[in-house]
Amino acid sequence: MNLSVRTQPRPLGAFSDDVAEWSSGICDCCNDTRECCFAFWCCPCFACITSKALGQCLCLPLLDICGACTCPITMSMRVSVRHRYGIRGSLCTDCVCSVFCQSCVWCQISREMKSRELPAVLGDIISR
Repeated sequence: MNLSVRTQPRPLGAFSDDVAEWSSGICDCCNDTRECCFAFWCCPCFACITSKALGQCLCLPLLDICGACTCPITMSMRVSVRHRYGIRGSLCTDCVCSVFCQSCVWCQISREMKSRELPAVLGDIISR
């Protein structure tokens, strides 16, 4: 009896058949100047608003203050968005991005949510 594995497990998420990429890069913050300025001048406020839009607790990003060298909440939110949308990546990349450019990560998460947003009404679908 041969019990060999013929297929690998697929990632969980909205796009489990296709492995997606981020809709914008980590350094594409200036694509939306308004959000870019808000994130860089008041990152805690921007992170809290984005966290709430993701369906998480409004004040959750404020716990990043407790992380000595890392930003655990920022990193976990980036991982969460990656898994939700089936985006290719690694925990190592998420950690490096979160530690060295926290504002850029929150901007990227916000842009990703906007680009993946589904139309609310049938009229939006027809007009496309």
